[in-house]
Amino acid sequence: MTVRTRFAPSPTGYLHIGGARTALFSWAYARRHEGTFILRIEDTDVERSTPEAVQAILDGMNWLGLAHDEGPFYQMQRMERYKQVIAQMLDEGTAYRCYMSMEELDAIREAQRARGEKPRYDGRWRPEEGKTLPEVPAGVNPVIRFKSPSEGVTAWMDTVKGYIEFANSELDDLIIARSDGTPTYNFCVVVDDRDMGITHVIRGDDHVNNTPRQINILKALGAPVPHYAHLSMILGDDGQKLSKRHGAVSVMQYDEDGYLPEAVLNYLARLGWSHGDDEIFDMAQFTQWFDLDHITPSAAQFNTEKLNWLNAHYLKQADDARLAGLVRTRLEARGVTVTDAPALTDIVVLYKGRVANLNQLADEAEVFYIALQPSAELLAEQLIPEAIPALKDLAAGLASVEWNAPAIGALIKQVITQRGLKMPKLAMPLRVMLVGQTHTPSVDAVVALFPRELALARIQDGLEK
Repeated sequence: MTVRTRFAPSPTGYLHIGGARTALFSWAYARRHEGTFILRIEDTDVERSTPEAVQAILDGMNWLGLAHDEGPFYQMQRMERYKQVIAQMLDEGTAYRCYMSMEELDAIREAQRARGEKPRYDGRWRPEEGKTLPEVPAGVNPVIRFKSPSEGVTAWMDTVKGYIEFANSELDDLIIARSDGTPTYNFCVVVDDRDMGITHVIRGDDHVNNTPRQINILKALGAPVPHYAHLSMILGDDGQKLSKRHGAVSVMQYDEDGYLPEAVLNYLARLGWSHGDDEIFDMAQFTQWFDLDHITPSAAQFNTEKLNWLNAHYLKQADDARLAGLVRTRLEARGVTVTDAPALTDIVVLYKGRVANLNQLADEAEVFYIALQPSAELLAEQLIPEAIPALKDLAAGLASVEWNAPAIGALIKQVITQRGLKMPKLAMPLRVMLVGQTHTPSVDAVVALFPRELALARIQDGLEK
């Protein structure tokens, strides 16, 4: 059997982090088994589906690097196929026309509730042997209902949740086409899964209640039933269901917040799945390890601190030229012009081990390319009287010293020795003059990043304030 999985989001909003995990697991399972990963856009909710949401899904998948092998397929482009299958089911007697109005259905359900019964369609138009159906009302467009099995159970062995069964008596006859002829969600999903040869359906556990209905329609069509794996929900840091109030839940928001896609993927891979105690691994390793047996059936809890830790790790490991390109994009979006001196790659090399995300890295780089205005209070706090002569000596030496960190470091040590100062007495005001901060990497390395003239100008400006 060739494994065929699918990711089938509805374009009613952005690609959220739960959907991204579903996509990752579906993609990885197909890759692990040298199968096919299909992208399907379930856009039958015409009122809520938007082109912008479709693009947001495609952008999110592209940013994560989850390339599909087939698709994207759009359900709205398959309407004729759905109608063809409905006509086939009507001919075969596995579906029927129902002329009950919404008012009648609402009245039936209200009476059932009053009797303490589960509200449901009463099968009034369901054809049965020996049953006389009501007279077809004039001018009423019927809905099409699936003739669901009324006895026994529908069961499956869920790869994540274990054995699940539903009594068929609890499943009333599902509407598969509305009165205007448009097919409904559960029906479209079944036709798509059959036509696309889906072997494994990996999706959120909010779809568990849809599964018995979909299985019964598949059986009515004589189609094989795929394996199902229903993923538990993701909880926020506070243990509540993940939502907008927990912060970034859109995949592209993580891009905006300065995360690397490989960090997000690595984190998502561990969100409800594990391979021993392994925490850090790339996608090549993940696809070799990934299986459905080690997905936990309990809810996964999002941990922002762990994601930040992973992102910091990947920043340290990332190619410097790539990071410089990502930082340049951020700086230019802020209106900052990046010049050749200092080289942005050199700044990245010095600072990438000190930050947790790309935005922080851009913050550190920005001060090298703008007209710096150090805080007067901070400058006054650090520029104590005994530091001023030492800074003047340093400036004089910097005018001719060989321009590299070791030579600059040797000059700094010479000045503080001659002036009888501790290193912080000189280094702290020097940092404030150069980058407006008291904490930086080694101060000699920071000085060496600047063009000589710019470093001297900033020191002179600080001394004159």
